[in-house]
Amino acid sequence: MPPMSQDGSRRDFLKLAGLTSTGLVLAAACGTPEAPPGPQPSATSQRPVPRGNPKSVPRERTLMLANGDGSDVGICNPYASGFNHQRGLAAMFEPLYFYSAFTGETIPWLAAGPPTYAEDNLSVTIKTRPDVTWSDGKAFSANDVVFTLNMLKDKNNTAMQYSADIREWVKETKAVDDNTVSITFTKPAPRFVFDYLYFKNDLGIFLVPEHIFSQQKKQAEFLFYDPSKNWPIVTGPYQMVDWTNQRRLLDRRDDWWAVKAKLANAPGPERILLTPFTDPTNVAQQLINNELDSSLDLRPPVIKQVVKENPSIMTWTEREAPYGYIDWWPQSLFFNCAVPPFNDPEIRRAVNHAIDRDQLVSVGYEGAGTISELPFPNFPPLQKYFDAIQSLLQQYPTNAHDPAETERIMTGKGYQRDNQNLWAKDGKRLDATIYGLADLTTDYGPILAEQLRAAGFNASHQAPADSGTRVADGSARLFLFGFAGAIADPYPSLELMHSRHVSPMGTQGDVSSRWKNAEFDKIVQQMSALPVGDPGELPLFVQAMEIYLRELPHTPLVQWIHRVPYNTEYWSGWPTERDPYLPGAFWFKTLPLELTHLKPAKG
Repeated sequence: MPPMSQDGSRRDFLKLAGLTSTGLVLAAACGTPEAPPGPQPSATSQRPVPRGNPKSVPRERTLMLANGDGSDVGICNPYASGFNHQRGLAAMFEPLYFYSAFTGETIPWLAAGPPTYAEDNLSVTIKTRPDVTWSDGKAFSANDVVFTLNMLKDKNNTAMQYSADIREWVKETKAVDDNTVSITFTKPAPRFVFDYLYFKNDLGIFLVPEHIFSQQKKQAEFLFYDPSKNWPIVTGPYQMVDWTNQRRLLDRRDDWWAVKAKLANAPGPERILLTPFTDPTNVAQQLINNELDSSLDLRPPVIKQVVKENPSIMTWTEREAPYGYIDWWPQSLFFNCAVPPFNDPEIRRAVNHAIDRDQLVSVGYEGAGTISELPFPNFPPLQKYFDAIQSLLQQYPTNAHDPAETERIMTGKGYQRDNQNLWAKDGKRLDATIYGLADLTTDYGPILAEQLRAAGFNASHQAPADSGTRVADGSARLFLFGFAGAIADPYPSLELMHSRHVSPMGTQGDVSSRWKNAEFDKIVQQMSALPVGDPGELPLFVQAMEIYLRELPHTPLVQWIHRVPYNTEYWSGWPTERDPYLPGAFWFKTLPLELTHLKPAKG
């Protein structure tokens, strides 16, 4: 399998090549940019992983979680190959700002207030809090922010995540004083702080301690884990105390600066114990037995059974369908627009009219789901954009199940039904094989394939081990995937459709429909120069969507739902539809904030 892009940008989570193991595929569904694709040499194979000497903590004071496979043991440097914050490590790191996709709220954290942009958006000034300390007692300061950005910009660190982005946007970073960061940009960058210095869902730059990392000659190879040195040094509420392939233990820091500063309550759990996610059946039984408090999200039939068997298990929608919340990864059927016949938008529209999305939900998701009309998550901050294009959706309906229209288009393009009632032209049957991802699209993918076959397309749903490679190199003509981008505004998802993400056929690259439209690219470029939520974004969005809906390089199918189980036997305060303070995925970078809401369920 091909190695990770050497640019290591925030779009690395789009690199599909290598998403063949269950662990990495599941991580992709959750929007992670962290897990490098393909087989990686173990960073800990060079030396034994040091063990800690953890104290004993009772079950009722321990938060039990399941995720991952234990392969990343001993890697606490967020910029080292193999680091995976999703497996509990996010509890140790904090950003300048938190953001909630459900409330639209920005929470200054390590920052003392909102950023101040220059009028021309060529620079920004950020004040950091003077009362933040690292876990070794050293003061956190502007110098740590400056060091982190300069480290990522360093030409010797191009493999680090976010390196390409920082080199593209940042001209100079300096500390004006201990609590003032000044960033000068290479071009107007009004979105920079929101895009890179916020933790929102699974995006955001990790800040590292200058006094530790500046002493490392090869920062990308520094593992940063040694219990005897109290490494890693962090600002967050938890500290790694012991780590093996079978479990990792993170204990609450009772000297956490945020409690002293009265910014947050101390998290309820005294310890986080995270074990590998073995398989859904075993995890389901552990949840039923109260041996787990939460896990990676479960498929509809599994979580329904868990809720039924254990009255202490609830979800985002408590104990009712759809048992979860809409995530930022809405599913679409992607067309490879670089090859016939899917380079023809009319053929793409013919496929679109053959799809019954309500049936995908009712059968594939057993009713526990939501159809998708657009390639964006249904987040409240995005609603005004959706409202603005209702007339376009009437003109170019994406949800119109109309087999007669499919028939009209295909016959008009010279196709005829063959002896198996499938579309063929010049004696060649149209291949509509759909490539999906194991464990992620195998519930609704086969239903979709049957719908297309009933409409005359030679379709089947395939999820082989090399699906990722086929998608990345263009050999897959149709495939299922999602857009992990839009949260507060639609620009990030539109940017994923920019032709800069298109790779030549046969070349590994970003997940892309290989669609190019110069007019669309120009509009997206104009949007990049506007601050998040700027009024000027809305008319540009309408223009971009007119092109998208007319061309239909992919067709939206269903919203992706995180069906995360929450066990209330030991812990209360989980995020829910009634109290939507954050998305409920504990593997997101917003984990430190979620932990401050968890309290013992029984006194």
